[in-house]
Amino acid sequence: MEASDDDEHVILVCTNPDPIESTENQNEEILVSTIDILICDLPTILSFRTIKVQAHRNRLIEQSLYFRGLLSGSFSESCLGYITIKWNVGVFMQILKHMYGCPLDITPDNVLPLYEGALYFGVETLILKCEMWFSEVFSPKGFQSTLIKMEDLIQIWKFGLDHASDFILHLCVDYLARNFMWAMHSKFFGKIPYDLLLSSVKHPHLTVDSEMHLSDALLLWLESNMENLERPSKAEDNCNEILKQIRVGLLPLWFAAGKRNSLYFRQQAEESLDSIFRPLSILPMGSLDIFGYSDLQVQHLRIRLTEYLKKVNLSGCPQITSAILLLSVIPSSYLTDPMQKKIIKQFFINSGHPIRDECAFPQQLLKTFTFEAVQEVDISKCGRLCIEHAVDCFCKSFPSLRILKAAYLLNIRTTSFLQLLEKCPLICEIDLTVDITPLIPALVTVLSSSFKYIAVETMSFNEIGSPLSNITKLTLEGRTDVCDLGLQYISKFCVSLCHLNIKGCISVTDIGISDLILRCKKLNSIVVCDTSFGINSVQALSLAISDDGNFSSLHPKDKHLNSVVSNLQTLHMGGCRGICESSILELMSRAQVLKSLCLRGTELFDQALYNFIGSSLEMLDVSNTEISGAALSYVIRRNPHLKCLKARGCRYLFQEDSCIEKRDSSFSSLHEELHDELGKMCRLEEIEFGWGFSSFSLSSLEPALMSLKTINIGLGGMLGEDALRRLPAICPLLETIILHFQVISDIIVMNLVTSVINLQVLALCYCFGDISNTSFKFPMQNLRKLRLERVTPWMTNDDLVILTQNCRNLVELSLLGCSLLNSDSQHIISCGWPGLVSIHLEDCGEVTANGVSALLDCIALEDLLLRHNGPGLRRNFVFNAALKMPLLRKLSLDICDASEGDFDIPNNYADRCFLSTLKITRCKSQRCAFNLPVSAPGARRRSVHVETLVLVWNSSDLIRTVVKERL
Repeated sequence: MEASDDDEHVILVCTNPDPIESTENQNEEILVSTIDILICDLPTILSFRTIKVQAHRNRLIEQSLYFRGLLSGSFSESCLGYITIKWNVGVFMQILKHMYGCPLDITPDNVLPLYEGALYFGVETLILKCEMWFSEVFSPKGFQSTLIKMEDLIQIWKFGLDHASDFILHLCVDYLARNFMWAMHSKFFGKIPYDLLLSSVKHPHLTVDSEMHLSDALLLWLESNMENLERPSKAEDNCNEILKQIRVGLLPLWFAAGKRNSLYFRQQAEESLDSIFRPLSILPMGSLDIFGYSDLQVQHLRIRLTEYLKKVNLSGCPQITSAILLLSVIPSSYLTDPMQKKIIKQFFINSGHPIRDECAFPQQLLKTFTFEAVQEVDISKCGRLCIEHAVDCFCKSFPSLRILKAAYLLNIRTTSFLQLLEKCPLICEIDLTVDITPLIPALVTVLSSSFKYIAVETMSFNEIGSPLSNITKLTLEGRTDVCDLGLQYISKFCVSLCHLNIKGCISVTDIGISDLILRCKKLNSIVVCDTSFGINSVQALSLAISDDGNFSSLHPKDKHLNSVVSNLQTLHMGGCRGICESSILELMSRAQVLKSLCLRGTELFDQALYNFIGSSLEMLDVSNTEISGAALSYVIRRNPHLKCLKARGCRYLFQEDSCIEKRDSSFSSLHEELHDELGKMCRLEEIEFGWGFSSFSLSSLEPALMSLKTINIGLGGMLGEDALRRLPAICPLLETIILHFQVISDIIVMNLVTSVINLQVLALCYCFGDISNTSFKFPMQNLRKLRLERVTPWMTNDDLVILTQNCRNLVELSLLGCSLLNSDSQHIISCGWPGLVSIHLEDCGEVTANGVSALLDCIALEDLLLRHNGPGLRRNFVFNAALKMPLLRKLSLDICDASEGDFDIPNNYADRCFLSTLKITRCKSQRCAFNLPVSAPGARRRSVHVETLVLVWNSSDLIRTVVKERL
């Protein structure tokens, strides 16, 4: 709006040091009015070096504190008709337009210049507009990672410091604290100023999925900034100040153990391990004597819950108990209030005895906090957590909970747990995975067994409450407590079930699976690998009418294909030997929308693939089948979006009597057809091949392998030295390399470990060639899993030390055939890799000849295999290992290594160990007998000549089975 003509004018002289280039300008100076600025093209005006603006004196005085003091005060400029403006001309023009009522759009690109200009010229309306923009964008509802980037946040913080703006500083701290999980994944995270980072981790709104995520982020920041901090003593103080914000008592065991060698985190790691093992070793299961802790220690035992938290990740924390859950959701004042303190203390005492009625989650507490934003909770491997208490806590404090992961917990009976979850009606995804038992029917012959479990409590279906109608995804992988009656319960009460994973559930039958399929008509994903899935289940898939199909896009002639199988997107039935050829043919001819298909180890034949009508496959596993390359090419041609192809063990993929050396015309034709289709149609991320795969294959597939992350070459494949050398160039994104029976050399291995920068998994198994310790004298800091099986017979303790120095971050180690290792190797392994979760040592010299002591210092182990490493294992080794390794689930031993000729088998729950599988093997060359454990009170012990004793604990029930493995 313009003032009247009688208003006095003033000329604002702006000098533009970098005018926008223009060939039309004959003069370097222009005189414009404020009307010109409002209506003219601003870039045209900014093309002049000197811009004179005729403005109204009163308007400037009204809108700007700067001009009010300048033009209405006692300054000499108040009488002048010209005022020189020393400011960015483009920004000033925008401010001037705002002062004259022109709408102004605030963006991340212009907010700081505008805000700074508004502060300098005292334009209060623009200051308010910028601050409102900051408040909206930095608010929880306004969070958008695309709007405010990490580099912008850092710049805004520095701006706040430069201008002493507490408003900006507080906004930045709160924003970073609330969105810490987003920030830690930014490449600019290491550039966050120390004061901003420290303030955010101290902030009550700090929101992280777990203390492990916070620790990882802070360690990453310290590694990037320690050299840039002030003098060494100050740097050390800063490091300690920021790390002490971590609640070390809530770290996963494997993480804390693995950080024992960390330069910055060693002290915190030891404190964490002390906090973890103190309750594990002394206090009753589930209880916690918090009243013996200081206020600060108690605060550090509380899970970090905020109103913005969406995911709570407690996986791998054996120290988590009902007491810690309760402690985390109650107000801190309850710990000082006498009445509330008494209730809490009684609960903590009783929580060690879940069978007591009075140990239910205390209803007398006046208040527990509610966290509406929490949608996912992961309590996997929290073996000491009372599930009844946990569910009580979740239903009260996490009313919006939708995803619950409770994998590797043996104190859960499947159907009993589902009954408990009726209290949490919004839950739609549940993961109850446990380790797959070695007792896969297709792989072993069961000689004798005893099963003891209760699949469903005595409560009848009619007595149970409303259906669990919101459960759409249920994972029960490996659970031996699930039988047909359990499937009946699931099908009756999980009426919305879409995804079911019962892989390795050996107690269910084909009839039981088929009954479930007939009831659950919304199924679009089913994983039944290594079960009794067979003819009846296939018929059920074809007969059941889907309630969830989308058939609008089908051709009219296919409208009748509205069965469950026609709606499946995932079908995994690997290892299911009960499926005949006609059943597979029926499935392939009706599964039209499959994205993921696993037929590993089935009676798959070519005609079934030729009958496959789908065109949406992204994953296909035909490993260990008898299909041909021509049939596989047909499927690939129809499925251009294929990302994962597994075809190991397919002996007839390139003609039955072919071998790598034989290059007849038909063989070459099959190669060319298959590789041409793959190279032309697909962009693969994972491949597994064996028989017939060669350097020719790799060259032909180059166009399809640029995005490859995993390559697994097995028996019958032969890449050759040249192909292996070119592998990093062909597949620059590789993360996993697994090679069986390949010819390798030092040059090849060195090239792989130095060129594949993202390498996380390296497995060299039964490979030929001449490699030495030179191959492993290069840093491999990203490597997480290493398998060296029959390829490093020369390895000594000194070589093992070098390996620990160059592969510092290993979590899984497998060594086979390292015959020069001795008992000192234990100490090297436990000190070099204290955070290992899996160790396999077989035929490794005399590693266990003098017993096992140092190896037990790998306290985070979940999987331990010791075979043929020296007869030094005591009878009570199983008990000691389980006692010292609270996460140990799988233990494999050999009678040959028993110093007293046998091992004592502990009672799992009486001795409080959490083993799910114990496998004891005896060499075939020795025909000695060993005693089975007593299966029931009063039962007679008997000696049996066997190959392997397998004991499986699942859902509180023990399965003792003697099996003879097929060779």
